[in-house]
Amino acid sequence: MSARPIRLITLMSATAALALAGCAPSAGGGDDGGSAGGGEEQQADESAKVGIIYSETGPLAAYGEQYRQGLEAGIDYATEGTGEVDGTAIELEYRDDAGNPDTAVAAAKDLIGQDYRILGGTVVSGIATAMAEQAAQNEVLYISGPAATDAITGVNEFTFRSGRQSFQDVATAGAMLEDESGTVVVLAQDNAFGQGNLAAVEAVLGGEGAEVASVLVPEDATEFTGFARQVVDEDPDLIFVAWAGATAGNMWQSLSQQDVFEAAPVVTGLADSATFAAYGDAGEQISFLSHYFPEATDNEVNQALVDSVTEAGGTPDLFTVDGFVAGQMIAHAVAEGGGDVEGMIEALEGWEFEGPKGTATVRAGDHALVQDMFTAQLVQDGDAWVPEVIDTVPADEVAPPEASGE
Repeated sequence: MSARPIRLITLMSATAALALAGCAPSAGGGDDGGSAGGGEEQQADESAKVGIIYSETGPLAAYGEQYRQGLEAGIDYATEGTGEVDGTAIELEYRDDAGNPDTAVAAAKDLIGQDYRILGGTVVSGIATAMAEQAAQNEVLYISGPAATDAITGVNEFTFRSGRQSFQDVATAGAMLEDESGTVVVLAQDNAFGQGNLAAVEAVLGGEGAEVASVLVPEDATEFTGFARQVVDEDPDLIFVAWAGATAGNMWQSLSQQDVFEAAPVVTGLADSATFAAYGDAGEQISFLSHYFPEATDNEVNQALVDSVTEAGGTPDLFTVDGFVAGQMIAHAVAEGGGDVEGMIEALEGWEFEGPKGTATVRAGDHALVQDMFTAQLVQDGDAWVPEVIDTVPADEVAPPEASGE
């Protein structure tokens, strides 16, 4: 583990009454990421058809809406409000995956059949892996959204991601394990997201010498007392929680009731703003890692995100940034690659740009999105709870190892 994350432990211990990064109790062209340019000359009446398959409905619909708002803001920013690059209009066609991989695959096949060469979207890790498979089979560009599974990094040459991945979450959480040989218990839903987080903990913290145990909960469970007791019985030194959706409130309540917070420090990912007040008494006892919240970073691109989404009647939130970055990536790919999939892939591989979180890099070898992460705390502001940055963890310190691909 690097020296910088270890130094974060001291800071977090000094603010023990505050909470640090968690999961939800409920459910341009050029290096500046601005106006896209370059590539082959396009006729003014040409268009780039982009199919966006995301959760308009389903258990993660709130996250899907954040992604959609960010996507439109990102394209607006990258094209300087024109929606075009070199006379080529970017036309978005939205399809609802409803949180179901079969629904998503059917939508992808339909769009590909209509000659869509760019697909994007999805919050759901299980859908992202299915979409990546479709991209490879049909040789189309796929830019995944907030789905965190590590499995799509390096899976094939056609698949990219616009958000962070589980490894980056876990590497940030590693700052909170004081004894690298201690026991880490992963409490997670037994789905692609939870399993991906477990695998990342095993790779990151297990690789540092920690003993890793797990308590995996069926996705349809509604009673969590027994699972909370299992966590305590593992005698952990750190508890890593990976959870999403509407059952998280009951889960956190069960952890409080079963004295899990007395057993060991609990770390999780900071979720969207709708959840901040819902942690209850657990809120001040949770250590939070953070992918993004609007106040986490202060740069021109982030301000453009905030202004654009707010002016459109939305609220910037956890996964707004993933949509925004997807918009930047789509505009850059079209500008440099035109309608040629191979050209768009070449344009994105190795691309370094300024995003809302600062400098980000699309790693050429496996298409990981190398980016900064944050540690944060929830503090009370009147009747509300708001996040504050504790520190920024540099991109290279949380970058996943390069995947070998197919």
